Amino acid sequence: MPRVSFEHIVKRYGNVTVLDGLNLAVEDGDFLVLLGPSGCGKSTLLNLIAGLQDVTSGRIMIGERDVTELDPKDRGLSMVFQSYALYPTKTVEGNLRFGLSARKLPKAEVNKRVKWAADLLQLQPLMRRKPAALSGGQRQRVAIGRALVKHAEVLLFDEPLSNLDAKLRTEMRLEIKKLHDTLKPTIVYVTHDQIEAMTMATKIAVMNDGEIQQFGTPDDVYENPANLFVASFIGSPAMNLAAATLTVDGGQPLATFADGSAMSLTDAPFDNDVQPDREIMVGMRPEHFVMDATGSAAGHAAFELPVRMVERTGSDALISLDFAGEHLFVRAEPDRAVKIKSGDAVSVHYPIAKLNLFDVQTGQRL
Repeated sequence: MPRVSFEHIVKRYGNVTVLDGLNLAVEDGDFLVLLGPSGCGKSTLLNLIAGLQDVTSGRIMIGERDVTELDPKDRGLSMVFQSYALYPTKTVEGNLRFGLSARKLPKAEVNKRVKWAADLLQLQPLMRRKPAALSGGQRQRVAIGRALVKHAEVLLFDEPLSNLDAKLRTEMRLEIKKLHDTLKPTIVYVTHDQIEAMTMATKIAVMNDGEIQQFGTPDDVYENPANLFVASFIGSPAMNLAAATLTVDGGQPLATFADGSAMSLTDAPFDNDVQPDREIMVGMRPEHFVMDATGSAAGHAAFELPVRMVERTGSDALISLDFAGEHLFVRAEPDRAVKIKSGDAVSVHYPIAKLNLFDVQTGQRL
């Protein structure tokens, strides 16, 4: 499967600029997820590569081919839509065959491709049914199968799981991930759901306001967010962000919070030179806290804070602590959380090496 690249892409609607000089490369066999909130430009970018919208300026390459001005049918792509877009009067088999009808392939080749897709997606028992007799998950599998039979160079997915319930979304995530592991196609997948992105992608491009905020592996985007937007967008619950002032005392960096408490940043992972006397945000993931911590632990910041609220979801629990007037969320085991009540004081430690530090003025990671 080929490499896909976007070079200096600009997309305008009248005086409104949606994408401005965007550059992005999807390597051969990658599963790229375009992730971001509604209106960030991710669906526009997918429509540009599909040829459903015209590029204002810039170039789109698939392998060595410049496809910027090509018709959609000539780009070597297949697309799976959010709405399934199946033909209601045709059976499952008819829907799978329809995409091949204009290609004038030998009948034996058509039969071979349809059988291959049906076997891969477990559609054989459904081949004589029409879409009205299928569940949402079955319809989506047919839509994926219709894309696969074309043997396209690149697969595009436009929020294909948005119309499914939670159980079916989980099942279809596994199906699509298994499909990628088996066939190794180049995939560009649009979603606003970070769970889909984190579980399926080999690379994630986090978008906001028509710009790529960060591009990297799911682990890198989660553990090392490039700026405050990525830090607050990735994670459920989101990263705790506490306002502080960065100072240096005796050559050692400190974060001083609104309540006057201070945290040593000696072991913090600074990516840039430390410049004191600046306003920063200290980011702490809820799952990195250590509960029932007593005394001081080397390389950890210690907190003893009152409990605001406890949320139990069965397999998980979140404890909201009052930290300088703000919520500080800590993930805990359910059997531990059941013993905690609002107003209790709890002790927690946080590993300094796991901190994420951001400059308030620029929003960028320190």
